[in-house]
Amino acid sequence: MEYVSTRNKGKKVSSAYAIATGIAPDGGLYCPTHFPELTPKDWDALLAADYKGRVALVLGKFLTDFSAEELKNFTEKAYADERWGGPDTAPVVSLAGGKHILELWHGPTCAFKDMALQMLPHLLTASLKKIGETRTACILVATSGDTGTAALNGFADVPGTKIMVYYPVHGVSPMQKLQMVTQPGRNVSVCAVNGNFDDAQSALKRIFTDSETVEGLSAQGMMLSSANSINWGRLAPQIAYYISAYCDLSARGMVEFGNPVNICVPTGNFGNILAAYIAKQMGLPVNKLICASNRNHVLTDFLKQGGTYDRNRPFFTTASPSMDILISSNLERLLYYISGQNDEAVRDLMAQLAENGRYTVDADMQAALAALFDAGYCDDAQTGETIRSLYENEKYLCDTHTAVAVRVYEEYRARTGDVTPTVIASTASPFKFCKSVAEALGGRVEREDVSQLDVLSGLTGQQPPAPLAALRGRQPRFDRVVEKEDILSTTSLLAEL
Repeated sequence: MEYVSTRNKGKKVSSAYAIATGIAPDGGLYCPTHFPELTPKDWDALLAADYKGRVALVLGKFLTDFSAEELKNFTEKAYADERWGGPDTAPVVSLAGGKHILELWHGPTCAFKDMALQMLPHLLTASLKKIGETRTACILVATSGDTGTAALNGFADVPGTKIMVYYPVHGVSPMQKLQMVTQPGRNVSVCAVNGNFDDAQSALKRIFTDSETVEGLSAQGMMLSSANSINWGRLAPQIAYYISAYCDLSARGMVEFGNPVNICVPTGNFGNILAAYIAKQMGLPVNKLICASNRNHVLTDFLKQGGTYDRNRPFFTTASPSMDILISSNLERLLYYISGQNDEAVRDLMAQLAENGRYTVDADMQAALAALFDAGYCDDAQTGETIRSLYENEKYLCDTHTAVAVRVYEEYRARTGDVTPTVIASTASPFKFCKSVAEALGGRVEREDVSQLDVLSGLTGQQPPAPLAALRGRQPRFDRVVEKEDILSTTSLLAEL
């Protein structure tokens, strides 16, 4: 399996090179040249395997310069039972109305980003060795909350790496912020940005293509890499949990093997739903991919209103901050595939986005999108209503992002009459967003600190996850705030780690 940039398919690289470098020199994203097929023998193995075995099999299809033994070793470490509260790493909870909630938040930071970011340090450090890289990997991460916490946790004190995380100063939940600013580790640093997630993400992309910065770091024995989903090593492990969910539903008789499911994903940067798209291309029986957005519904508009992507609109800070994004980076990979791997077309569309903030895909691409995707969005009031309704009627407690997906799915089902069983990605523990969840249930949070956990626990009788409860008494280590225009200058801090 070889990889190419979405903006230049003429130069092929190995998976190890793609993972080690994170982003292509031309600013494009690395993609596999083709999608491997899951054979009947593969499905037999997947159905019989535990979660670790399923991930190793799926990764083996894409990471062909890694041995089966390496991948088995990595998955055993990344998804060790003691880090995930047991062997059921990604459980599926079946509710009424065809809803099957895929809980992706049982890892060490209580969000779905753990599913990939417990694996990425193993893949990245091995990739560096495979390509003969001896420089220290400096991992830059822009986060709307969960990626930062998971990346810091995954890379803390990993030899040969340093990590710098940037988050919007007013764009994460108090629990997310507390997780980041108290993160232990000699090789970690955190910086708040006066701006939104898009500002941080765009600045980081410029850093990766700024030759002066790249050469200056190299002279100091450092190279840049990324833990955002622009890195193929971040995205690839996410494909496995949709396949695993299908295996679990089939084993429980909820879906007859071979029959399709829908997959509904709350997404901002488009990585999580892109992983579902790739699983479909591998042979996972999927009827419809349903993209769920909050008030920042640039993706819904793109998918439902003529194929025009337009980030020239107000940016809203919402109760589901991980979706507070107007520049969805992983959409570039989808455009590459639905255009027939037309790198010239992708270059042109991305140039239009950079110059004008908008682009429109052609009729063939619009038709491909319509065949694959449906989409919808809801605001904070509707999100709160869904949290309350789900808890009162089905005794299921969910976070704000999951509530967005549930609401969008229920509206899709009512609108279309489609009763296909639907996997809904649940992306965070409700205790990571205590204030919004508690208020949706009629409670009130007076203080935005760890005491929020007690409020939500008192309302529901449920105990907070151990990793969040362990935040009690931890003192902040990082308080740096920079203007969005000054992010480039912060790379000099990497030498101090």
